[in-house]
Amino acid sequence: MEQEKQTFSLQKTLRYLRITYEIGWNLFLIFIILLICAICFAFGVGAGYFASLVKDMPIPSYKEMKQDIYNYEETTHIYFANRVYLGSFRTDLEREEVHLQDVSPYVIKAIIATEDEYFYEHRGVVPKAIIRALFQEATNSSTRTGGSTLTQQLVKNQILTNEVSFERKAKEILIALRLEKFFRKDEILEAYLNVVPFGRNSSGRNIAGIQAAAQGVFGVDAKDLNLAQAAFLAGLPQSPFGYTPFTSDGKVKDDLSPALNRMKTVLNRMKRAGYISDKQYEEALQYNVAEHFAPPKPSPFEKYPWLTMEIEQRAKEILADVLAKKDGYEKKQLLENTSLYHKYLARAEKQLRQNGYEIYTTIDKDIYDHMQAVVAKYPYFGNDIIKYVKDEKTGKTIAKAEPVEVGAMLIENKTGRIISFVGGRDYHRQQLNHATQAYRSNGSTMKPLLVYAPAMEMGVIQPGSVIPDVELYVKTASGTYSPKNADRQTHGLVSARRALQYSYNIPAVRTYMKIINQHPITYLEKMGFTSLTKTDATNLSMALGALTKGVTVEENVNAYATFGNYGTFVDAYLIEKIVSKDGQVVYEHKSNPVPVFSPQTSYLTIDMMRDVIRQGTAASLPYYLKFQADWAGKTGTGQDNKDAWFVATNPNVTFGVWMGYDTPAPLQLKYKGLSYSKRNLLLWAQLMNAAYDVKPDLIAPKKRFNMPGGIVRRAYCTISGLVPSGLCAKAGLVSYDLYNTKFTPKNGETYLTEGIFVEVNGKRYAALDTTPREFTTRGVMLDERLLSQLGISHVRDVTKLLPKSGQWATTLFAGQLPENGKNPSPLTIHLINGAIRWSSHYENDVIGYRVYRSEREGAPFRIVATIKAGQPLSFSIRSASGVYYVTAVDIAGKESSRSNIIQLSEPKSSTSNPSKPESSSPTKPSEETNSGNAPPPTESSQ
Repeated sequence: MEQEKQTFSLQKTLRYLRITYEIGWNLFLIFIILLICAICFAFGVGAGYFASLVKDMPIPSYKEMKQDIYNYEETTHIYFANRVYLGSFRTDLEREEVHLQDVSPYVIKAIIATEDEYFYEHRGVVPKAIIRALFQEATNSSTRTGGSTLTQQLVKNQILTNEVSFERKAKEILIALRLEKFFRKDEILEAYLNVVPFGRNSSGRNIAGIQAAAQGVFGVDAKDLNLAQAAFLAGLPQSPFGYTPFTSDGKVKDDLSPALNRMKTVLNRMKRAGYISDKQYEEALQYNVAEHFAPPKPSPFEKYPWLTMEIEQRAKEILADVLAKKDGYEKKQLLENTSLYHKYLARAEKQLRQNGYEIYTTIDKDIYDHMQAVVAKYPYFGNDIIKYVKDEKTGKTIAKAEPVEVGAMLIENKTGRIISFVGGRDYHRQQLNHATQAYRSNGSTMKPLLVYAPAMEMGVIQPGSVIPDVELYVKTASGTYSPKNADRQTHGLVSARRALQYSYNIPAVRTYMKIINQHPITYLEKMGFTSLTKTDATNLSMALGALTKGVTVEENVNAYATFGNYGTFVDAYLIEKIVSKDGQVVYEHKSNPVPVFSPQTSYLTIDMMRDVIRQGTAASLPYYLKFQADWAGKTGTGQDNKDAWFVATNPNVTFGVWMGYDTPAPLQLKYKGLSYSKRNLLLWAQLMNAAYDVKPDLIAPKKRFNMPGGIVRRAYCTISGLVPSGLCAKAGLVSYDLYNTKFTPKNGETYLTEGIFVEVNGKRYAALDTTPREFTTRGVMLDERLLSQLGISHVRDVTKLLPKSGQWATTLFAGQLPENGKNPSPLTIHLINGAIRWSSHYENDVIGYRVYRSEREGAPFRIVATIKAGQPLSFSIRSASGVYYVTAVDIAGKESSRSNIIQLSEPKSSTSNPSKPESSSPTKPSEETNSGNAPPPTESSQ
């Protein structure tokens, strides 16, 4: 019974256990089913949520993904001429593309060990890493391990944004999976290494990409990084600006421990992954990273501010034209539509700062460097001036020193290549490029460009043409225009050659007046002057460089290169070509020569400008130069001496220099013993000497300007510019010059005649029929018709037309001396030291004097001397006793009554009253002789 009870109890227990098991199992199954359902639900919800996040995202194609991942910002590089490296384009981020095979293996291993240890195994994402990251995000864990692979980071940097959101993360995962499907691991890794940021370089500039990092931090290429350097750099991307060893101003941080600890972490992970041995690990830890940091490197902008700014501006304008042309716009349309133009300028600037172009320029580095050095130590600019300006911060008026500035430009004639320039003295004081951006009056350097060359091209003048340099008064709407020469004098009849040689202003204006109706300003337009106005076209002072806005040094020098090219203008340029990072030529300069002057006109202008240097306003230049070349040039001065210019050309190059204040003010007339013109010439010469030291064959060609056909040497008469007559030769007024055969003198000179003249007060006048011959001189005379021919009939003092040179000594104008119609008034004479002396007669028509003598009082008087006006007014009587008086004679032959008498034999009555008549002596003139007749005849006057 007891046994049965036990058996029953056991069975009951087993039944309970079985029921419990079945219930538990069923519950477990239900839990599992519910868990699976929950997981499926969660997955479904997650998948649905994921799908909702990416439902509007277009699936990128292979081509689009390739374009995106390789479309990273890359630094544009700039080169001097001959591919000499200048530096990188100014940008907020420096980056340089590098291929994976050119990267140190240590870098690759360090990056993978640190950033993505399963890189070569996963397909773009690591699920457990994503789940871990989601869990950390959901629980707000303080530990964040991250869930992004290198592929995802590449997608984030190149295709998506850095936005923190589930939508961006979902898109990142989807694109990463797709990216891994189309691209090899090495392609993904290479792209990543080129885009990842690395903080700052040793100059404080932001860097991205392993090549820029290797150069910027250690001064080596990416392929030459050692293990320690590679580990140091591989640790930076986690926190680029937290770990970077440099400050924004390029200094090494005081505390490098965060970066060094990060480096140790990278090395530890590399050792753990089996990439390096324990020995390599220990050696890398012992490496002193800080000792191998690269020194700061000045950017091209810091070393070459004017040059890099000029290159950037021109490259931007060029690329804007290229981009607009691709879209179907012509340059003219851009210039007419300002907003459209600025749109393309902005696009061009962005591309230049991001797309890794290579810009090749025409600038010769060595010549450029030498020129900057000359300007930096040049001691003769002059003193600063003080300008009072308003302080922008305080609003107070403060005194500000303003130095003499300089601009210079060197251009190769045939090609238009800008070989070098000087932008100024101190970029940090004044950012204006005085060679390319400063517009100033070009003074007398305008004369060959606008006056003499155009006038010769039109056949109006030739080098031997005669131009009157006498006062000029022209009525204008605003009053009377009267140009003055620099020396404030006039020089009479001068040739065009001489007028240019000494830079006379009046002849230049007179010549310009002859051609202004033929619009000579169009010649300037052909030669690249861009700032001309409508007012300039009608302004006579344009002949002297009085532009409304002004002209740049580049434009002025470029125009002079036209003469060096025998009349063909070649626009100057600085950028040779622009090449994209894949080697395609985006832009290459092509010259467009513009015919301006004939070869004959150009050569004649050059030959005239040679005289400027030989013995004209630039005569001191050859003494300053250390070499010889066939230079032809022109000086120039702005109004009130505010600008000093000199531009010259030789068969190879054209070079010009400008000096002046930014706020126009007169330059010092003398500084350290040199005039402002000579200071400018000396600077020009020193700059050329420096360029000659670098490229002697370029700067000083052995060849000379060749005279083209169609030019002859001909004689001309210097009073008219016509073919010389016999009288012209007799007077010594024949000269020779070069002519364009089309415009040689055809007519013979007819304005010279032989005749007699008188001279009064240094001036000569034609004698009258009644003029006593003893007061006249025979010589060559000029007919007054010449005045009308020269357009100067208003000239009263014709002697001003006679240059002060020996060949004109016997030449005079056939002008009339005005006669007052009455006898001259009597003179007063004095006996001084044995000589009779008197003063010049106050009446203007008196041409000479007669000295009378008699043996004794009461004896007849005879003429013992005739003295012409202008000769010494005295007569010596030391050894001749007797009675003397003097009369004055005018141009009509009328003679004054006698002067007071001087008697030598009777000292006590050596003088008498000249007004007392002496009727007992018929030879003595009385007051009645004032009728205009001479005294009664004597033996000597019959």
